[in-house]
Amino acid sequence: MGGAPEDREFMAAAIRLSRRNLGLTGTNPSVGCVIVKDGVIVGEAVTAPGGRPHAETQALAIAGEAARGATAYVTLEPCSHHGKTPPCANALVASGVARVVVAVTDPDPRVSGRGLAILSEAGIEVETGVLEEEGSRALAGYLMRQTNGRPHVTLKLAVSADGMLGRRGEEVAITGPEVREEVHRLRAQSDAILIGIGTALADDPELTVRLPGLEDRSPVRIVLDRRLELPVDSKLVQTAKVVPVVAVALPSGPEGGALVGKMKALQAAGVEILETPDLPTLLTTLAARGMSSLLVEGGAVTGRAFLDAGLVDRILLFQSPEAIGEGGLESPLTPSDMPSAFRLVGEGVYGRDRAFDYERVS
Repeated sequence: MGGAPEDREFMAAAIRLSRRNLGLTGTNPSVGCVIVKDGVIVGEAVTAPGGRPHAETQALAIAGEAARGATAYVTLEPCSHHGKTPPCANALVASGVARVVVAVTDPDPRVSGRGLAILSEAGIEVETGVLEEEGSRALAGYLMRQTNGRPHVTLKLAVSADGMLGRRGEEVAITGPEVREEVHRLRAQSDAILIGIGTALADDPELTVRLPGLEDRSPVRIVLDRRLELPVDSKLVQTAKVVPVVAVALPSGPEGGALVGKMKALQAAGVEILETPDLPTLLTTLAARGMSSLLVEGGAVTGRAFLDAGLVDRILLFQSPEAIGEGGLESPLTPSDMPSAFRLVGEGVYGRDRAFDYERVS
């Protein structure tokens, strides 16, 4: 685990802080910084919406002169490059902090050890790897985009006690209100949410965040819609000018002409049409747009497609105690048949339902 008990305590606080602005910081990671002197927090901050100011400069401003001789706990290695703002590593040096504790080193080639070197060369004591695993989970989207050139993908599934996602030809609420609230929180922390056209046609979802106080944090909504079947009168299309909607179609081919009318109607309603041949290309495109986290919500076919392509990094499986029975739509996964590439890292209870959190290990 690494670090003294006090270091782990304050780094845990910095990690909790970092999660507040997940999905709000654009291409920049949501970083938490806590400045501690004589066992007391004298300044703390999280990367601001839009990505600036960075956490360290805000926390130092709050701490003021109290930062001199203090310890700064930062979830990600302080930046060392000059961008729109001066490097945070230099700001920490100028503040007079005596020690900097870091959870995760930054894979960005513009930083990657340089931030730590600036601190060490200035005589500041540096310790890394404190709560690294927990910090990496909080920074999973940023780290995936930096190292693999695609967003971090979370597959969310709600299954019945007998492993079903629903019932054919009928909309069924598998899980209770507590799970639905948690899913809205997940949406608020994501850059984009994705479903297949089958789910869009069957459920006519809106896919927005509707928790009090978080209504303005709805992510980009993406529909895998190879033949552009998304109805113009659907909730997604009708709200496309308020919260962005992207319909992902196959590149124009022999049937391209037949799709022109559908394309124009959707575009007129505010839907972006994105032509891409496969899921890896789609994820690369989303990463190029600065998207770091993708929540896949919709359907057995879509979930299986992401799993088969090896593009799922985290699985959140919510299970109801109720069975669907005959006529059910089988889930691609249940807790009893999880692929060996995933390990269980957490469990929880939401009202009557249970939650299982898995992450990819290979």
